[in-house]
Amino acid sequence: MTEQIGIERLAGLIAFARAGSLGSYTAAARSLGISPSAVSKSIQRLERQLGVSLFTRTTRSLALTNEGRDLHERTLRLLRDAEEIEQAAKAARAVPAGTLRIAASLPIGLHVITPALPRFRTLHPKVSIDLRLSDQRIDLIEEGIDIAIRIGDLPDSRLLSRRLSSHRLCCYASPDYLATKGTPKHPDDLPAYDTVNLRYQSTGLMFRWPFRVGDREIEIVPSSAIIVDASEAVIASIAAGAGIGMATNFMAAPLVKRRDLVPVLSDFAVERHNITAVWPQSRRTNPAVRAFLDVLVELL
Repeated sequence: MTEQIGIERLAGLIAFARAGSLGSYTAAARSLGISPSAVSKSIQRLERQLGVSLFTRTTRSLALTNEGRDLHERTLRLLRDAEEIEQAAKAARAVPAGTLRIAASLPIGLHVITPALPRFRTLHPKVSIDLRLSDQRIDLIEEGIDIAIRIGDLPDSRLLSRRLSSHRLCCYASPDYLATKGTPKHPDDLPAYDTVNLRYQSTGLMFRWPFRVGDREIEIVPSSAIIVDASEAVIASIAAGAGIGMATNFMAAPLVKRRDLVPVLSDFAVERHNITAVWPQSRRTNPAVRAFLDVLVELL
């Protein structure tokens, strides 16, 4: 008789899969909502049961052994199959229910997703929301995310996608700053002004400011005295009078409405059409995903 797989071993496989994908027990624990020691004990128990070493461990790194690498691929396939079974069961219920796991960057989460949540919960009270905000691009399949809202290119062919809306990239500054320093008339005037720029957390590269000049688009990287690694910090700095910064219109809109910010060089602003929802193919029949997409489309 074939030995039945127990819940304890399944938990070990899940911990092993997540640690192998993320490269550390700490990251695996954070994504699973348990302690690193629980992940470690679960994987050690699995190693004893299987009779192989899955990881080579040092004080600074965690690497899969040859046996671990082969078993990791098999485990990922097993867990993907389990995910598809779960999603098929949810689709069969028809009515959106359960937990909807959403991922987004902080600006998208604050300004696009959270305003949609009250409407969504009113329409679908049986769905609870697990919203994860990070500027780091994550693997939706490995992290068990149901849907993500992203800006930019979508290189992962394993994901389904739907374009949601356009947005506008424009410069902004506080009225007090402009009253003191004056207002630039052309992007070429920016070197005479204080600027605040963004450094991407994922790459360490500086944000290149795009402008529409005539029938072509140009990009510049201003020599900024203040550099931050979060878009919200750009907004907060320029609203406080630090100078001119570039931001999306959906981020700046509340401060423009309160007259804390004023658009600058708006004749040279650039339109983008890449706010996109993406979700794994295993979620294509998930009623909660479909319902959330409908709400976003309605509001945007």
